[in-house]
Amino acid sequence: MPTVLNTLVPPSQIGGPQAEWDNPMQFVLACVSYAVGLGNVWRFPYLCQMHGGGGFLIPYMLMLVLLGVPLFYMELAIGQKMRLGSIGAWRAISPYLGGVGLASVVTSMYLCLYYNVINAWSFWYLFHSFQSVLPWAKCPVNSNKTGPVEECERATPTQYFFYRETLDISGSIEENGGIHMGQALCLLLAWIIVYLFIVKGVKSTGKVVYFTATFPYLVLIIYLIRGVTLHGAINGVKYMFTPKMEQLAKPTTWINAATQIFFSLGLGFGSLIAFASYNQYNNNFEKQAIVVSMVNSSTSIFASIVTFSIYGFKATFNYESCLERVRLLLLNTFDLAEDTISLENVNHWIAELNRTHPEQFASLGSRLETCDLEAELDTAVEGTGLAFIVYSEAIKNMPVSQLWSVLYFIMLLLLGMGSMLGNVIAVITPLSDLKIISVLSYPVGLVCLFCLLLGLGFTTRSGNYWFTMFNDYGATFSLLFIVLIEVITVCYIYGIKRFEKDVEDMLGHRLNWYWKIMLAGVSPMLLITLFIFYIVNYIQGGTPTYQAWNKELGKSVVTEYPPYAQAFIGLLLASSVCCIPLTALYTYWKKRNLASGKRERTVSTVSA
Repeated sequence: MPTVLNTLVPPSQIGGPQAEWDNPMQFVLACVSYAVGLGNVWRFPYLCQMHGGGGFLIPYMLMLVLLGVPLFYMELAIGQKMRLGSIGAWRAISPYLGGVGLASVVTSMYLCLYYNVINAWSFWYLFHSFQSVLPWAKCPVNSNKTGPVEECERATPTQYFFYRETLDISGSIEENGGIHMGQALCLLLAWIIVYLFIVKGVKSTGKVVYFTATFPYLVLIIYLIRGVTLHGAINGVKYMFTPKMEQLAKPTTWINAATQIFFSLGLGFGSLIAFASYNQYNNNFEKQAIVVSMVNSSTSIFASIVTFSIYGFKATFNYESCLERVRLLLLNTFDLAEDTISLENVNHWIAELNRTHPEQFASLGSRLETCDLEAELDTAVEGTGLAFIVYSEAIKNMPVSQLWSVLYFIMLLLLGMGSMLGNVIAVITPLSDLKIISVLSYPVGLVCLFCLLLGLGFTTRSGNYWFTMFNDYGATFSLLFIVLIEVITVCYIYGIKRFEKDVEDMLGHRLNWYWKIMLAGVSPMLLITLFIFYIVNYIQGGTPTYQAWNKELGKSVVTEYPPYAQAFIGLLLASSVCCIPLTALYTYWKKRNLASGKRERTVSTVSA
């Protein structure tokens, strides 16, 4: 297939004036607000917990240097040079590569559809935080007023509030139901705010990011001060920084470190290209790429300290509650004085009573719980389970819990909204370049309305299962493929030397050895490894499964997706990736027909 490559042209030759950030700080804050998101709060701490605590920081920082920073740098360079969105930028490099930008737009659209649902949940929890007793602090009374609701008793109050009150979840993806009106209204509110943030383009977004990028750090600092002063917080912090070096021998530790770096920086969505397209032509994006990458990773570590202090408080609270139940059981069973057994000597008395009264001790059976602080700390939770269940459970046990609840969910909202700005701009900017939405009166409003209407499906009773499907399969595979094509295109189709000249034109100096080695060798090899690992892992995983809520058991159970859902997963995986070859084929066919038409006209003219 012939390639038609164009030299990257200056912005003055691309097509008219381009809106710009008021100053470089706005651009940096926009990138920070976009990159620092919910994953820093609920994904990174989970990976630390799963892969050896402080030991996980070793592969994490290596992958930041080898993969994250170079690719972040590359996308900023492309956006700033071309001053176009993802579709226009890649088409300018080669007409056959417009599908790379289109794939980014499709992936960002998928993210827009479900990501704002998380903000709707945050609004729901925030509104319910203004009560004298937090609604997830205790089980509601049943309709007969005879005791707590059975489903809540089988689960926990925090689980019941999330799955029943917030989601009103069905038993499986196959059980459909109506829209949860409360969630639908919260989703409407979330989209209205997103619309107001970006309605005036980069000028309004540039003002908003001053708040969305900085206020979460204020809340995290407040939470850190409160967290480390909680009883048992030190147990969680010790757990985080105690390395389990044996985890470094496992390939999954390194793969997860690379994946976390990749997605936390927001590579491949087109948002970074769109943001950089509003920079001045000679802006120092090199320094900004390093700063934003470091801020993002430092935030992950900082948020983990906060999270693990909360973990430590929750684990210690549960551990000591368990010890108290065992203490009361022993006192009542063996008719001992109240002050005989304390929390400090429970384990001693268990051993002593087992030795002196073996038959009576054996009669306790399953009523005697095993209390283990390490086991409590080992319980790894990520995603919505961490954000809306584990954190809520810890908050309800804090003094002045309403205050901490309000602060926490405002922080989640700002993190989510900051990322949403980048997601929507990644859709609108390239479509504007193609003149697809510029002819419409209210392009931003129409895009937001479209996403809102489709997003209402996530507020139905089975909506959370579809949310999980989009979250698991809507972006991972496609982003790996998109960024792999990007780096191969820049280094081996367009050429690293030509890219180097473009960088010199913007910054006044050429690429140093670090950028060359990473972009031309190390980063592509790591991306290929990640891509192969994802495919192999998906194939070996068998039939895709999800966590279905069983109200009879009061817990989630692993369930296989039905055939139609598996087909939809295949559609999610293929839809965005297919844009790349299909667009290339269409461009080839179009050029071929155009050339054929020219030849026919020439022949006709000569014959005449």
